[in-house]
Amino acid sequence: MKNYSNMLREHNLKATPQRIAIVNSISNNGHLNIDTLYENIKNKFASISLATIYKNINCMIENLLISEVKLPNQKTVYEITKAKHSHLVCVKCEEVTDIYTNEKAIVDDICKENHFKVIQSDLIISGTCKNCL
Repeated sequence: MKNYSNMLREHNLKATPQRIAIVNSISNNGHLNIDTLYENIKNKFASISLATIYKNINCMIENLLISEVKLPNQKTVYEITKAKHSHLVCVKCEEVTDIYTNEKAIVDDICKENHFKVIQSDLIISGTCKNCL
């Protein structure tokens, strides 16, 4: 079991019970949108507001503990920050899967061919997962 209190402290964040629950929920589920996260946390902290969840998520993003993954035609999902990676997104079940590939080489080739200078890139591949085929 991961020590979420230490994870928070390592990112200069106070380890409150609500923050621990947020990190635990995201860590256990991989990628969560705000609504699902709120439902998970509300079960343990009945009086917690959606605004409190947003406030804590934004604070964790600023401190690089959590990352936002902006998906096409879906709500943004959140994940524990890890090494640079890309995502596969199923258009049927909306499952998000991390993939580790040489994204830089792909982007560099595209940019060179199109005389384009990259500021930021996030590779998200949409399709149908093996379970939905």
